[in-house]
Amino acid sequence: MIVDLFSGPRGWSEGLRLLGLTDIGLEWDTAACRTARAAGHLTVQTDVATYPTAPFADRITGLIASPPCQAWSRAGKRGGLEDQPLVTQTVHDLAHGRDNRAEACARCKDERSLLAAEPMRWLHDLRPEWVCMEEVPDVLPLWKQYALYLQQWGYSMWTGILNAADYGVPQTRKRAILIASRVRRVTAPDPTHAKNPAHDLFGDCLQPWVSMAEALGWGATDRVAPTVTAGGGKTGGAEPFPSQARQALLDAQERGAWVLHTNRNQQPDGSRQTSDPYNAPAPAFTVQAGSQWVLKRPATTVCATDRIAPPGHRNRDKGGESQLASPDTVRITVAEAAVLQSFRPDYPFQGTKTKQFEQVGNAVPPLLAAHIVSAATGIPLPERQPEQAAA
Repeated sequence: MIVDLFSGPRGWSEGLRLLGLTDIGLEWDTAACRTARAAGHLTVQTDVATYPTAPFADRITGLIASPPCQAWSRAGKRGGLEDQPLVTQTVHDLAHGRDNRAEACARCKDERSLLAAEPMRWLHDLRPEWVCMEEVPDVLPLWKQYALYLQQWGYSMWTGILNAADYGVPQTRKRAILIASRVRRVTAPDPTHAKNPAHDLFGDCLQPWVSMAEALGWGATDRVAPTVTAGGGKTGGAEPFPSQARQALLDAQERGAWVLHTNRNQQPDGSRQTSDPYNAPAPAFTVQAGSQWVLKRPATTVCATDRIAPPGHRNRDKGGESQLASPDTVRITVAEAAVLQSFRPDYPFQGTKTKQFEQVGNAVPPLLAAHIVSAATGIPLPERQPEQAAA
């Protein structure tokens, strides 16, 4: 049995399917549980912090966890940063069989902070054959603390930062990863893609990063795209590129040249827009007037929103990861966001549009998950991965 803590819409589970494995997920959020069940994944809706480990004793093979990261995240109000010492102390106590979670939780600034210590309770009680955990890069010091105790218990360990783009995901999403096994030696999964592939001494060459345009079927992966205006409400819509924007892109491709509009008030057809640019469709694929966003790059990190920021832009701390620092973003549908996370475009995300984007943004990219679990279990991925259809 494989148990997935904080399982969400089941990015890990979709990765397991590529390896011929299945798991049982524990998740609190109703919309995420509905998504998981619609996708055929066994799910228990529960609070991981209160769920007992005893039902899984002597039955568990693997443990997966992507706990909430409020105490480490650079986004949001970051009030949980003050809770880091409490989290690390709780991990230490749980590793030694002392459950002081109630006392520590009462002292936390953010009650969610202590969830990052929950996997240690399960590890101490169950000692699975292998472990995979994932979180934002700033959680790496906590993973290294976990690694110290796991090594003492006889596990082979690897911790570090992986970029999803290096494993075929059309997105430059970096995450802190922990991989452990007590039955085999583990190390980082070998990358399959690279930003600038080069042949090695043996003539082998990694594949180039998968571009956003290639993944979404927008074409012209080696050319500069025209400005594409985005429409729809704050939570997206069925057609994110109205006003013949997609057709304008295709027409430009057929002409063998791309037109880059540098005036924010200018539309793809040459007409001018007189309304407030912040209330009107946002320009896309540009960082600022006169600049160019080349489509051969992967997308930036997909967050809980319908917008993707140009490369080089960071998210504002205020309001969390969904608040992008630049209005020069491209609006995408849930299906397109799913593809950029390496889900299939028809993955059955449930709930409101906002909840669907939240699930996509918080999920582990299934293709990255498959490579991580492969490193932990020794089960190889199929040589040819199922290709993502255009959204």
